[in-house]
Amino acid sequence: QVQLVESGGGLVQAGGSLKLSCAASGRTLSSYTMAWFRQAPGKEREFVAAIRWSSGSTNYADSVKGRFTISRDNAKNTVYLQMNTLKPEDTAIYYCAAGNTILIRIFAKDYGYWGQGTQVTVSS
Repeated sequence: QVQLVESGGGLVQAGGSLKLSCAASGRTLSSYTMAWFRQAPGKEREFVAAIRWSSGSTNYADSVKGRFTISRDNAKNTVYLQMNTLKPEDTAIYYCAAGNTILIRIFAKDYGYWGQGTQVTVSS
């Protein structure tokens, strides 16, 4: 089992920044891919970014490329999502996910463990 706890969400003005954290526990994550997804009201959950725990390889959705950065801290077993130049359309609940996959996957069904989510609201 893997437990994931997100933090760092909040209300920010357009153009501002937020940093989300996802603290993982329960088992060794060296073979896992960690990802961030988001879900806005009335919309499906969508992929935001992912990182391979072992190699540090990353992948981003086109909508956030150049603005968001995913990273991990091995010592703290924590994954981060640095979000810059935020836009109102980034408003959503952001979820941390873990999947035991060799390759980075962008579909929610490929991730077996999820956090409870943290709200990010960007005002215009």
